[in-house]
Amino acid sequence: MSEVLPAEMDPSVWLSLAHTASESDVRRALSNEAPTEADFAALVSPAAEVFLEDMAQRAKHLTESHFGRTISLYVPLYLSDYCPGGCVYCGFAADRKQPRSRLEPDQMLREFGALKTMGFEEVLLLTGERSPRADFDYLCDAVTEAAKHFSAVTVEAFPMTTDEYRGLAAAGCVGVTLYQETYEPIQYHALHRWGPKRNYANRLDAPSRVLEAGMRHVGLGALLGISDPMFDTLALYRHAHALRRKFWQSGVTISFPRVCPQEGGYQPPFSVDERFLARIIFAFRICMPDVPLNLSTRENARFRDGIAGVGVSKMSIASRTTVGGYSEPTCSPDGQFEINDDRDIETFFTALRTKGLEPFFKNWDRVYSGVGISK
Repeated sequence: MSEVLPAEMDPSVWLSLAHTASESDVRRALSNEAPTEADFAALVSPAAEVFLEDMAQRAKHLTESHFGRTISLYVPLYLSDYCPGGCVYCGFAADRKQPRSRLEPDQMLREFGALKTMGFEEVLLLTGERSPRADFDYLCDAVTEAAKHFSAVTVEAFPMTTDEYRGLAAAGCVGVTLYQETYEPIQYHALHRWGPKRNYANRLDAPSRVLEAGMRHVGLGALLGISDPMFDTLALYRHAHALRRKFWQSGVTISFPRVCPQEGGYQPPFSVDERFLARIIFAFRICMPDVPLNLSTRENARFRDGIAGVGVSKMSIASRTTVGGYSEPTCSPDGQFEINDDRDIETFFTALRTKGLEPFFKNWDRVYSGVGISK
């Protein structure tokens, strides 16, 4: 195993500061109108714990300045749980003894119809790693059909070639989410026991290929808890910064998933409690004020309600992590992981509006993406 992080993503230069920053370092970071990487390291450091309320207030102000008092909504739709991978933390890993399934075209249409009835205009299509039952052609066909029904179609699947990403864009896809999971190469190989996902470098380079292909935006994230969260947080920040600098006409979004209970019973070796997670989110908002920050139903309702509009600008709701499950009972009893916010849309909307936030399903038309313009 010879992979190393490229210098532009390597967090080593800031890792010491992130562990040893003083309160004066944090105060300086909070007062800086143009925060630097050093400021980000100080804001995620343990010293920033006592400044959490100050960070929240600044994050809230920046979120309102760039996104208004709104929360944009999306919904995940799992197309398939076939997967040849050996990720120790995933409920879809190949060695999990569970029935496997995928949505066929008629089932997809029923799922799309159910999601439209619920009001969704942005759908995230998910699969496992590339497999004969869920390959590029299968995913591209699903995107083509979904684009007839939704204003925004994005995917979270396996790494692809630049030409394949161009094919997805031509089919109507506007964005791709691809988590590196962990940026630490040794831990990455230990966690990915076999399968195509074991190729660290290919996955690390995939977001660049997404944007090279002309996709509107790419979503990044690290699965917090499976490796040193400070290392991964700093590397994630540097990765996003590098992509924004190189592909300045495209967009980057960032998510903050933590390990949830799943089939296989994996227990993460590192703890990321809610206050640490909040500190990470606030630091990203302060240092990248115009980047959409996402939070899924992995987190519980209380935490999501508290952080909505205070850093986070985009959320999922009414999610299923099984194949399908919106139009009819799923044929896959076990999801990829357990969700912690199982509220329906109406209950979630009420909670947001109580905070003075307005949820919305759609904030731009596909015509602006430059994809599929034929009228």
